Amino acid sequence: MGNTAVVVGGGIGGLAAAIGLRRIGWQVTVVERASVLDDAGAGISLAANGIRALDELGVGEAVRAASRGQYSGGTRTPEGGWLARMDGAVLEKAVGTPIMGIPRATLHRLLRASLPAETLLVGSEAGSVRQIGPGTVRVGCGDTVLDADLVVAADGIGSKVRDRLFPVHPGPVYSGSTVLRAITGQPVELRTDFELTWGHGAEFGHIAFRDGRAEWHAVLNLPAGTRFADPLAELRRRFRTWHDPIPALLDATRPGTVLHHDVNELRAPLPSYTVGRIALLGDAAHAMTPNLGQGACQALEDAVTLAAALAAEPTVEAALARYDAERRPRSQAVARAARQAGWMGQQLSHPLAVALRNTAMRLTPSRAAVRMILRHHGWVPPRLS
Repeated sequence: MGNTAVVVGGGIGGLAAAIGLRRIGWQVTVVERASVLDDAGAGISLAANGIRALDELGVGEAVRAASRGQYSGGTRTPEGGWLARMDGAVLEKAVGTPIMGIPRATLHRLLRASLPAETLLVGSEAGSVRQIGPGTVRVGCGDTVLDADLVVAADGIGSKVRDRLFPVHPGPVYSGSTVLRAITGQPVELRTDFELTWGHGAEFGHIAFRDGRAEWHAVLNLPAGTRFADPLAELRRRFRTWHDPIPALLDATRPGTVLHHDVNELRAPLPSYTVGRIALLGDAAHAMTPNLGQGACQALEDAVTLAAALAAEPTVEAALARYDAERRPRSQAVARAARQAGWMGQQLSHPLAVALRNTAMRLTPSRAAVRMILRHHGWVPPRLS
């Protein structure tokens, strides 16, 4: 019998971890508390580092085929003026791929398709995770008990496994922003693949998909827990004077499909991503604000790095030490950069600060902007084969 692992959480990071572990010969069970995998979510942008990780997991080609490259667009003011333009062809030349836009539901399905159906244990919550011996971790799922050589906790920002491992850690905190998002119910005529528009304490953006539909999101500086009786009506009111295609995107959205979540983050960095034979991965380890579009990409990096360490090191303990040493500094640096990007972007509300930011962006050479992007996108994965 080979090495066995239990992955707690069937999201992007958990599924990617399961694929990586199976590629190096481990037997894997994914425990997912949802009884129905309805693939809730809007859209996602995958940068080169995330695409490379997917390539190493063997699903990059399928993801590319279902995605749309973001070649045109940039950042605008509410009146429609450009603060910065994005040239996806330049980025593609630098890192091998443009940023790719894909519905989250599609990405989830493609990841699941790379795993045998019996790998997924749905409708089961990991009620307890504890190490019962030097080489065994026990996961209790109701009446089911799973013993494994390794547990990967990919149970999201509200990770219960993390809370048990680090009981004095403050956990996730509210960033000050809340986000509403949806995918249009039908194709929308767009002139660009991707846009962000920054106002005073507000942002509106879109990602175009291969089938002509688009994901849009609106980020607002509001108290935590704020909700609207009619989200679409509220957004039409707030963005009524903003440039096209914002009104068209809202008009193409079916009522009842708008998702609304407060943006939380792990502002206090964890002292370790591993305890014994338990490894934290993705948002459970380093939940960050979405301002750099790196949350899912960092989880994919985690998955490949963990599998590569387990394949290369003589013991699980040595592999987890390597995983922590490689992933914690980088992912926590990206989280800090995402937080800073939010402060200088959507969260700015003072008119003078907004004016200074806008002037600085207009004066920034495109080469400098590409260099900033490459700091995060240029990651190269370790080989699994």
